[in-house]
Amino acid sequence: MTKVLIPLAQGCEELEAVTVIDILRRAGIQVITAGLETGPVRASRGTVLLPDATLDDALENEFDMIVLPGGMPGSEHLKNDKRVIASLQKAAAEGKYIAAICAAPMALHAANLLQGKKATSFPGVLDAMPGSHTYMNDRVVVDGRIVTSKGPGTAMDFALTLVELLVGKSKRDAVESDLQR
Repeated sequence: MTKVLIPLAQGCEELEAVTVIDILRRAGIQVITAGLETGPVRASRGTVLLPDATLDDALENEFDMIVLPGGMPGSEHLKNDKRVIASLQKAAAEGKYIAAICAAPMALHAANLLQGKKATSFPGVLDAMPGSHTYMNDRVVVDGRIVTSKGPGTAMDFALTLVELLVGKSKRDAVESDLQR
C-alpha cells in the first residue's frame, strides 16, 4: 500500500492539512500524520488536530511521499526542524515524491531541494528567496519528484495531483467524481 507522511507543526494551515489528508485517504492511500512534538497541534485558525504519531515514531517507517502543509508559523517550524530537513533530503536521495503547499516550500528551499527546479508557493514566499529555482505562478507545479502549490484555495487541486502521481489518473478521476467537482 502506498504510504504518505504528513508532518504537522503548530500553526499549520488546517485547510491544507485536512484537505490533503482527506483526499489521499479517499484514494486508499495510507496517510500517517506526525506531530513535531507530542500532543495535539493547534493550527493557524485555532483548529486542533490530533496527529497519528510523533515525528520521531513516524520516521521509523518508509514512505512513498512526504507532504508539508503550509501556514504560519507552521512552515517556519517545519523549515527549522532538523528531522524534517533530513527526512526531505533522504526522500529526495531515494527518488521519492516530496510535496509542499503555501509557505511550506520554504522547507524545501532550506533542504536545498529546489535548485534548478520550477516551483510555486504562497505569493512572496519562494519568489523572494534567493536560489536557482524558477518561481512559477501556477496553482500546482510538478517538476520531477517535487510538487508545490500556492495555498488554501489550491489545496484540492494539489491533493488530487498527489493522488494521480501516487496511484494513477483513473483513481484521481474516481475520487474527483465522488467529490462532485
